[in-house]
Amino acid sequence: MTPTAPTLALLQQCAGPVPADNHLRTLTAAEAAASEGAQIICTQELFATQYFCQSEEHNNFALAEPIPGPTTEAFQSIARKHEAVIITSIFEKRAPGLFHNSAAVIDADGKLLGIYRKMHIPDDPLYHEKFYFTPGDKGFRAWNTRHGRIGVLICWDQWYPEAARLTALAGAELLLIPTAIGWHPAEKQAEGEEQLNAWQTIQQSHAIANGCFVAATNRIGHENPAGGDGLEFWGHSFVAAPNGEIIAQAKDQQTSLMATIDFAKVNETRTHWPFLRDRRIDAYDGLTERFID
Repeated sequence: MTPTAPTLALLQQCAGPVPADNHLRTLTAAEAAASEGAQIICTQELFATQYFCQSEEHNNFALAEPIPGPTTEAFQSIARKHEAVIITSIFEKRAPGLFHNSAAVIDADGKLLGIYRKMHIPDDPLYHEKFYFTPGDKGFRAWNTRHGRIGVLICWDQWYPEAARLTALAGAELLLIPTAIGWHPAEKQAEGEEQLNAWQTIQQSHAIANGCFVAATNRIGHENPAGGDGLEFWGHSFVAAPNGEIIAQAKDQQTSLMATIDFAKVNETRTHWPFLRDRRIDAYDGLTERFID
């Protein structure tokens, strides 16, 4: 019987220079969270490595793997053992020369339900993702899992209301967002608080506008695999209820953040705030334009 209020665990981890260590650390955290009762588990973005997109290095493509592959197989074993749904981030090698920033959705029986491929690919100082990742081509989706109907976005996707809305329209009642976001150290003192607040606020707004749970899993720690000042990942993984309330939030330490996801709140919120009912779908043609001159 599907629980109406499963326990969610967000695995907020640091990442060191040895992928095997990061992999083992996250698998261990997933196993521990499941043992403590977590029925839905989500990793951070690109958990198996440091954030290599700080530079453009062809050697980094060797870090990628196929789906299915070693990472999905390891998490499928944990999912089967503990009857937990797992969303795991993977640097996906789809074909020679074709790579994606992806998330695998694994059901509680260990079945690989599908793949979400990051749709919005950033290109900013120390975030050179366009060098590595082809934009996703599977669209915005949701999956019926044993523990709820779940949609996935990845990091830069989290800033786009269109992405959250289309995922909700696909039926998602819980939107999970593996993330790798932090400060340029030189900006932290002057702009750090407002950057973090903006990141959280936009995702709370997705929860409100769509009447669904939104949960972001971020990494922590200072990483500079390319040298220089590097990036300081701010953690603060959190879960927002359908009314936008933060019901659980981590700080900047390594942790597995746990929260109860009461899916009855989705229907309750959507009937009190009927934003989906009152959408004017006949008037939104302009959303497919780059800009309306």
